[in-house]
Amino acid sequence: MTIMKSEILSRSAEKMMLPVTLADIEQAAARIVGRVTRTPLVRSSSLSGLTGQPVHLKLETRQPVGAFKLRGAMNAILSLDEAARRRGLVTASTGNHGRAVAYAARELGVPATICMSSLVPTNKVEAIRALDAEIRIVGTSQDDAQEEVERLVQSRSLTPIPPFDDVDVVAGQGTIGLEIVEELPDLATVLVPLSGGGLAGGIAVAVKALKPQARIIGISMERGAAMHAAIAAGKPVSIREEETLADSLGGGIGLKNQVTFALCRDLLDEVVLLTEDEIAAGMRHAAHEEGEIVEGAGTVGIAAILAGKVRLSGPTAIILSGSNIDPASHRKIVDGAAA
Repeated sequence: MTIMKSEILSRSAEKMMLPVTLADIEQAAARIVGRVTRTPLVRSSSLSGLTGQPVHLKLETRQPVGAFKLRGAMNAILSLDEAARRRGLVTASTGNHGRAVAYAARELGVPATICMSSLVPTNKVEAIRALDAEIRIVGTSQDDAQEEVERLVQSRSLTPIPPFDDVDVVAGQGTIGLEIVEELPDLATVLVPLSGGGLAGGIAVAVKALKPQARIIGISMERGAAMHAAIAAGKPVSIREEETLADSLGGGIGLKNQVTFALCRDLLDEVVLLTEDEIAAGMRHAAHEEGEIVEGAGTVGIAAILAGKVRLSGPTAIILSGSNIDPASHRKIVDGAAA
């Protein structure tokens, strides 16, 4: 799926009436400063040599919760009034967002309940449990977990913190884009993991506002790529959630999506899908060549380059979105186990 560059450049964010603006992202950056980590942007000698272009890695793996999700969760929670926070927070998660909400809630002294499906890896569940959050395992999909969130909002008046389809969450994730452009002013391309669209949409808003010619390429897995299916259909659609090495990219985008579908539809230049073997190759490269432990979802940018599915022209940033993978599983894959 490719959106014509001429179409993107002919419309400003204001003309497109995008639900998140550069101003929202700049306000988020001011709000979360000191509460999240400004992560390193490091040059990859191996990928730069392979592509003939300067390739840099944005290490969101260095966040305190091991993933970029802390940016959006912290911004969303800090944007609430005190009464909403004190009622307690609730969210649905494939793991990383739940950990981010639990961490931010503990930092701010408020209770949190995290709803997840049985597909969420045990290591991610236990990491959330260690942050003293209440855990609910419900059903076999993100949609099942979201139904539990809605029930708890009604029965216990908890305050929901959506995993991606929320202006404050997206604005928080978009702060990554601000940092990249500041450190790499001649940026040409960003390779970003694509799931519900909070990360890709937020980064796209920031980068397109500051560097309109830059390309934003969303990368997902072949097994249950919800946003890709929605963009192809022209509207949010239901998809079957499947097991994948990129488990953090699983789940639907919500049939009533209000924020991220529009952002990804209008701002992404291309969406690339990867096989499980290609994702595994990205994980191995991250470990052997970059010295980074990265979960499957976090290595899709690397994997897309290795698979020859993206062509680079100019300075490129790859988002390494998370490091939360079970160590034994990671060793098996890095040692060459089949995907």
